[in-house]
Amino acid sequence: MSTQAPTRRAGLRRRAAAGLTALVLPLAALVGLASPAEAATSVTATYTKTQDWGTGFEGKWTVKNTGTTTLSSWTVEWDYPAGTSVTSAWDADVTGAGTHWTAKNKSYNGSLAPGASVSFGYNGAGPGAPSGCKVNGGSCDGSTTPPPADSAPSAPGTPVASNITDTSVKLTWTAATDDKGVKNYDVLRDGAKVTTTTGLTYTDTGLTAGTDYSYTVVARDTADQTGPAAGPVAVHTTGGGGGTPPPTGNTVKMGYFTDWGVYGRNYHVKNIVTSGSAAKITHINYAFGNVTGGKCAIGDSYADYDKAYTADQSVDGVADTWDQPLRGNFNQLRKLKKLYPNIKVIWSFGGWTWSGGFGQAAANPAAFAQSCYDLVEDPRWADVFDGIDLDWEYPNACGLSCDTSGPAAFRNLIQATRAKFGQNAIVTAAVTADASTGGKIDATDYAGAAPYMNWFNVMTYDFFGAWAAQGPTAPHSPLTAYPGIPQQGFNSAEAIAKYKAKGVPANKLLLGIGFYGRGWTGVTQDAPGGTATGPAAGTYEQGIEDYKVLKNSCPATGTVAGTAYAHCGSNWWSYDTPATVTSKMSWAKGQGLGGAFFWEFSGDTTNGELVGALSAGLN
Repeated sequence: MSTQAPTRRAGLRRRAAAGLTALVLPLAALVGLASPAEAATSVTATYTKTQDWGTGFEGKWTVKNTGTTTLSSWTVEWDYPAGTSVTSAWDADVTGAGTHWTAKNKSYNGSLAPGASVSFGYNGAGPGAPSGCKVNGGSCDGSTTPPPADSAPSAPGTPVASNITDTSVKLTWTAATDDKGVKNYDVLRDGAKVTTTTGLTYTDTGLTAGTDYSYTVVARDTADQTGPAAGPVAVHTTGGGGGTPPPTGNTVKMGYFTDWGVYGRNYHVKNIVTSGSAAKITHINYAFGNVTGGKCAIGDSYADYDKAYTADQSVDGVADTWDQPLRGNFNQLRKLKKLYPNIKVIWSFGGWTWSGGFGQAAANPAAFAQSCYDLVEDPRWADVFDGIDLDWEYPNACGLSCDTSGPAAFRNLIQATRAKFGQNAIVTAAVTADASTGGKIDATDYAGAAPYMNWFNVMTYDFFGAWAAQGPTAPHSPLTAYPGIPQQGFNSAEAIAKYKAKGVPANKLLLGIGFYGRGWTGVTQDAPGGTATGPAAGTYEQGIEDYKVLKNSCPATGTVAGTAYAHCGSNWWSYDTPATVTSKMSWAKGQGLGGAFFWEFSGDTTNGELVGALSAGLN
């Protein structure tokens, strides 16, 4: 330390001397050093698109010091057209306000010696190119042309709707930016101006109950120039008979198709046709897309769009070729829809394994919605999908992992998704059936999300199972409570009643059916409530087995709470049969529900017994 201390003091003396020298420069010289023209010619910024994958791209800016003195920092600014945005960046801090983007150097790369350059990059979404580039306040090409005397303001932040009632909605947005200052904001409902305000919030009143509206906000500067609109945000007022019914106008009969089913289960889209199920359903949920890094992502690229099908495996009997643009399940679903044009296909994201990604997504709902839209509407398969399903297990509660996003996170995510996908797309969600006091339904504002959704897939199964290895044995999908049920609120009827009580319209609730059973071994008691030694053996996983296997290996020996159970040897299973599915569908119709769904196709028999019972029971 003693050898370095004099060096540091000498450096301080040199900088002090340099400061004294500067003080005796003529005033004109000081003005010249500070002039914007000279500052502008001392640094340039050049943009390059380094990658483009259709739904997104990678961009790079290179900042170069073209002056004769060292730069201590740099800032690059540019504009993107609406629909193009930065999603992630490196080697710079990039922020956006409407369509305007700003990048500032990191602590480690702000200093640039004369002639030196530095680059930063980012991933983006959308087709637009940057414009209006400035670096350190001057033109990016190093010219001395001053910027326009006055430019239009940026778009405000996308408005957020809250406090929605039968006749009113509160809108809130973040401020726009402008070189001369923002004077006020126009709020437009369905394209028509309803008010001009200087604030960042407005409550629109006098609306009609049970009605869809679309809002945008436009900023105006002191020169009365208006900028691009922020939004739109979709709003559906409460009341009016329970909201918008499902878009088909018919009862929903929906089943899940899993991408991994094409492997060990050897279940393909063609099986939906050969089983007779295609003629009996209205919708398919394709499971699953991933949720990672706050975005929607492909789940299994090979199964989704690359697996080649032979003629005998294909829906229409035509084999895939090596060079066709789309193969896999997506192409088979396209062929299915051609044969059955009434079927709508919805891409489901998340699920038990991938729900952990929703917490990060909830931190920026608009960015998440944009990523999902870009993926679902990818030109390669946009015609395959009619909407999106978010399977978050569970918001503000615990599933495979625990989420602490808060009760509003799910609603905000659904609202942003609807705003991005528009009114014509199907937007749904798989949701908990835990109606226990203080349980998972209570943890989240599901009712607040309802105006933006076509329906909820209420997962009224998996209430009980051999994760409680010693029992008591209990049906995994009870329709109602029964004496001795192990947990209050763990049945379909109480779950549906709780959603209704919280304000979710009945016709936006679907009853869930499991096409499988859950079971224990080491059981001596025939009736529910017996003890066990562990999970019963299953084909793919302990404690779980497909209906198509159980109907023969362990036929039902009784019913409880609207579902079947079976005691065979030392094994005890519970599952739904065609008879119990029929009775559950009758109950669902009596409750005014929007229909029913099931998990999943491959658990049914080759002739679609359970699908047939579900469909006929809802007619």
